Amino acid sequence: MKDRRRAVRARVHGKVQGVGYRIWTRGEATGLGLMGWVRNERDGSVTAWLTGTDAAVSAMIERLWHGPPGAAVHQIDIEELESWIAPGDFRVVA
Repeated sequence: MKDRRRAVRARVHGKVQGVGYRIWTRGEATGLGLMGWVRNERDGSVTAWLTGTDAAVSAMIERLWHGPPGAAVHQIDIEELESWIAPGDFRVVA
């Protein structure tokens, strides 16, 4: 049985800028076969749009809590999305 598709927007709060969080996210997401993007926000958070199988998206959300060395995640806000439209790969967009 095929795993159902899922798309979420994850807003990650804490010490997540200046520690390689976006590049790390791209590597982890690519390894899980996800499509989407990640960007820095003006308030110091990072936003990631994650699209893929339910299992892969769930695994990535769990990984976001850990991040790369030097990161300290305090909160992640998850918004389930209706649209699965994403680039054909995973990109750092800003």
